Amino acid sequence: MSISFNHTIIAAKDREASAQFYVDLAEAHRIESWGPFTNLQLDDGVMLQFAEPPIDFPPQHYAFLVDDEHFERTYARIQERGIEHWADPQRTRPGQTNTEHGGHGVYLLDPAGHYIEFITRPYL
Repeated sequence: MSISFNHTIIAAKDREASAQFYVDLAEAHRIESWGPFTNLQLDDGVMLQFAEPPIDFPPQHYAFLVDDEHFERTYARIQERGIEHWADPQRTRPGQTNTEHGGHGVYLLDPAGHYIEFITRPYL
């Protein structure tokens, strides 16, 4: 068997609010949750587990590769909800998307302050 990515724990200030953000924008699916986790699953089977650690945590970066139609739905939701977003990770191009790497991309923050990226083409 080859190696594949199975799951990650994402630190949250409010695990339900963070999970709902990923349901709404990443179109993740709710699955059975247990203990301190609120669990979601992406279409490729990767599980995202949201937990509220009792410490301050630094922001992380999570990038999601989506097809063009998913990107359009996601970007429409970002605009409808007035979510602050940028075309670049340095946040110098507010309210825009990018067309780098032959596709489209956008950056935003999730409810816990993590840097989120939606792209339609992989970098490599």
